[in-house]
Amino acid sequence: MQMNSIGLVELTSIAAGMQAADIMLKTSEVELLLSRTICSGKYMVLVGGDVAEVQTSVDAVTNSLDFAIIDTFVIPNVHPDIFPALSGHSKIEALESLGIIESFSVASLIEGADAAVKAASVKLIEIRLAMALGGKAFCTLTGEVAAVTSAVDSGSRVIAEKGLLVNKVVIAQPRKELLSEMI
Repeated sequence: MQMNSIGLVELTSIAAGMQAADIMLKTSEVELLLSRTICSGKYMVLVGGDVAEVQTSVDAVTNSLDFAIIDTFVIPNVHPDIFPALSGHSKIEALESLGIIESFSVASLIEGADAAVKAASVKLIEIRLAMALGGKAFCTLTGEVAAVTSAVDSGSRVIAEKGLLVNKVVIAQPRKELLSEMI
């Protein structure tokens, strides 16, 4: 299976979330990447595969369960840094500068993180999704201050267009202790 695209559906209902995962897998040739509850009583389903198949799976859920949809996306040509950042396996030894983007939804945050790493030469550290965050999500990234600023601006613009941006911050020369708090 070609894995050049990811799609996500974020729902208000756990039961609808499990139903959404089943619909996505039955309607398209996609791989289930993540399917789980998230704070606060929400559910998310993330699939990967060919762009057309991922789009078909997201559309099938949107058409069937529109009453429970919070947010959705399909990202074609997803940046490769997204996968290790989602799983918490990014290897960072030191922080040059630190960028943080915070969103009210999981879906918009992943879209923003993808836009950020495509906009500038930065390293995505982590994408943290809604667990112990009251349903919010955030990502962290590092690189030269100008690159991090550009990346944070690009990523937060995507989130702000949906009205879901909580905050964005760029910290020049962060203390090394911050890195141990992130991963």
